[in-house]
Amino acid sequence: MERSDQMFKVRAAELRKILVELGPAYIKIAQAVSSRPDLIQPSYLDELSLLQDRITPFSTEVALDTIEKELGLQIDELFSEISPEPVAAASLGQVYQARLRRSGQVVAVKVQRPGVQAAISLDILILRFLAGVVKKAGKFNTDLQAVIDEWASSLFREMDYRKEADNGLKFRRLYGGIKDVFVPNINMEHTTRRVLVMEWVEGQKLSEVKDLYLVEVGVYCSFNQLLENGFYHADPHPGNLFRTYDGKLAYIDFGMMGEFKQEFREGFIEACLHLVNRDFDALSKDFVTLGLLPPTAEKEAVTKALTGVFQDAVAKGVQNISFGDLLGNLGTTMYKFKFQIPSYFSLVIRSLAVLEGIAISSDPNYKVLGSTYPWIAKKVLTDSSPQLKSSLQALLYKDGAFRIDRLESLLTESLRARTEKAFVKIQREEANSRMVFKEILSFTLTEKGSFVREILIEEFAKEVNGVGNPNNNQSAYLEESSLLSYQPALVSEILAMLSIIPELPPELQQQLLRLPADLARRLISRASARTIQRIFL
Repeated sequence: MERSDQMFKVRAAELRKILVELGPAYIKIAQAVSSRPDLIQPSYLDELSLLQDRITPFSTEVALDTIEKELGLQIDELFSEISPEPVAAASLGQVYQARLRRSGQVVAVKVQRPGVQAAISLDILILRFLAGVVKKAGKFNTDLQAVIDEWASSLFREMDYRKEADNGLKFRRLYGGIKDVFVPNINMEHTTRRVLVMEWVEGQKLSEVKDLYLVEVGVYCSFNQLLENGFYHADPHPGNLFRTYDGKLAYIDFGMMGEFKQEFREGFIEACLHLVNRDFDALSKDFVTLGLLPPTAEKEAVTKALTGVFQDAVAKGVQNISFGDLLGNLGTTMYKFKFQIPSYFSLVIRSLAVLEGIAISSDPNYKVLGSTYPWIAKKVLTDSSPQLKSSLQALLYKDGAFRIDRLESLLTESLRARTEKAFVKIQREEANSRMVFKEILSFTLTEKGSFVREILIEEFAKEVNGVGNPNNNQSAYLEESSLLSYQPALVSEILAMLSIIPELPPELQQQLLRLPADLARRLISRASARTIQRIFL
């Protein structure tokens, strides 16, 4: 009847009403989906977005009564003014704007919906039952009930506003210092299990202002949350991320948080490294470490399957790798090799998927994984973790041969990572080769680059020593050498590189002057060892 567009809007509105009637647990699921414009039809996206903060509110009279009972004071004693109606209403509670009588500070007052705990308990019971039925009927490898339990645990923690307040203070302490990130302060004095008072945030939803720079800030902040500290925002839907009027990214809800353990953080980093460098054999082992694959899986068959799934995606270059595409391509392989989604990983995937969805609303071609990889490369090159150092060495040596191309790729990618003190408006321009070389040289001469510097000196000493070894075919050895054969194409490039040295800070120039002595010591050590070997063997 040629009314498809009109009926999409009608059905989308009906779906939203059904979800509201079903209860807060279902609304939470819809909130996550509402941030994926690449997956959801626009009419449905518009309607589901209303579930972020525009659900039908409950009575203000009930809300004010709850505030007075929870805080033990009359409204007039607490606030000099308070909005007559809620400024936002979500699945678990609603928010009023108020001014504290004692300090005059403008605050947000969040009040929990009456009966929400019982409603969610029933929702979770039903979802657990359905998860069991689906797992049996669909022969899923993942323990769907455990995934529901993990999500439900975070949801129940979210219903205790004292826990949310603690989360907010911890989040502010860990990430409030990042440039252009704003984390409002929590008023602990006026916070109870069902009422939370926090600093008021003026701004607009991030998804409404199309600010790609703040999306980049969000990616960097998420990197810190997931891979540096392991304490992350597990519910970053558009209703919880704001652009303040002074241009900062504000987080305003801390009820649903996740913990990412150290061993899993390092396993995730290794998996990203091996994916980008197409080391699918190592990637299959990473999946076992992360709990995505059972230890009994056939490694060779898995490696072959992963190569088939990821080869084309990775061939486009790291900046074009889509998190959503990777998950989609993995579907058939997951079923065949009994892949499972560990309960701890479900919130991580949700957080990344939602973040990419918000970014896509600003730029349809945006790739969160491609934007995160520079930070991963920088962490691997500079982190003191023995496991990551071991991973770096394993990555740089393939079948005993040093892979200078992989090191160059890591160093170049790490230059795209901007620290919180050096964040600038994103300009998608390629740096010239001279600037790239200066950055790489500066990094390798610093304390943070000492591990990479040691690898390069040792490898160079080994190859120079090999040239001086009479037992080696010199011309063939030079051809096979990864460092000695790695030369700039033009003399002008060499001169350009040498011209950079005077521009380095004095301490780095001193470090550069010490390199020949370090190299000489290693060469003497190797020559001595070779001489002793000839005498006694």
